[in-house]
Amino acid sequence: MDDKAFTRSWYVIVEGAIGVGKTTLARMLSEHFRTGLLLEVFEENPFLSRFYESRTAYAFQTQMFFLLSRYRQQQQVPKSLRQGALISDYMFNKDRLFAQLNLAGDEWDIYQQLQSALACQIVPPDLIVYLQADTEVLMARIAQRDRPYERAMEREYLEDLRKGYERFFASTQPAPVLYVNTNQLNFVLNPGDFHHIVERIRTALREGIFQAPLPALSFEETSIHTDQT
Repeated sequence: MDDKAFTRSWYVIVEGAIGVGKTTLARMLSEHFRTGLLLEVFEENPFLSRFYESRTAYAFQTQMFFLLSRYRQQQQVPKSLRQGALISDYMFNKDRLFAQLNLAGDEWDIYQQLQSALACQIVPPDLIVYLQADTEVLMARIAQRDRPYERAMEREYLEDLRKGYERFFASTQPAPVLYVNTNQLNFVLNPGDFHHIVERIRTALREGIFQAPLPALSFEETSIHTDQT
């Protein structure tokens, strides 16, 4: 399919657990399709490094900073879509997913009230590309990129996060979801892997055919689905 056939603005989000490669893929897709690019600005969070050292002590500060930062960024989406297609490396709802792991009691209650009010104003995407990987694969990729503030990340936390993503997409589809198992893929070094993902995105945007996967195949590369209710 010729990229010029995309005659309307479309909005695609690349999502997945920490270390799965969503920012790298979003950059590559944006360059390939010549779209706008919206990247999460996580480095600006002053609490992030301390959070990984002590989740209990810094969870609320970290989460509230991310919530407001992500909301401010999302205000750019309508303007960007008036100029053409857009690709992002995060969905706004990821903030709530992280908060469910890190907050409890009064802090969770306060967070929910604010997040629910802000979420009503967010533009939904046309497609979410959900990158999946086993926890050991994620740990290896995180170690390879060696960000200082991630060195103290616990395997248990990453496993809980990965499972949280799986539960989220199994029960909630804020938009059509394209599942991509990246365990055996290297879309950076292998052009064939990248081309495979590109063609699946083209097909999803062109045909709009989204079918719920069978339960046993929920972690399979070929699944595309959206909420049927």
